[in-house]
Amino acid sequence: MPYFHTWEEFASAAEKLYLTDPMKARVVIKYRHCDGNIRIKVTDNAVCLQYKTDQAQDVKKIEKLHGKLMRLMVSKETHSAAMETD
Repeated sequence: MPYFHTWEEFASAAEKLYLTDPMKARVVIKYRHCDGNIRIKVTDNAVCLQYKTDQAQDVKKIEKLHGKLMRLMVSKETHSAAMETD
């Protein structure tokens, strides 16, 4: 399970993975204080996307993506219409 090297590639791939099958996709965020790393993983059991960082400014990016995915998960509108507004 390799990690993405750039945030932009990971974020777009994670959104596409979620939109292909919203019922199977899940998001896991882990923080290890001893290493100072935060990791985010988006998977649907067939494809696993991972991103790891130790930069504080990337935490806001992770929060923004996580919030976007959570809004999509709880919204009643179609997922394609929700992505067009963001």
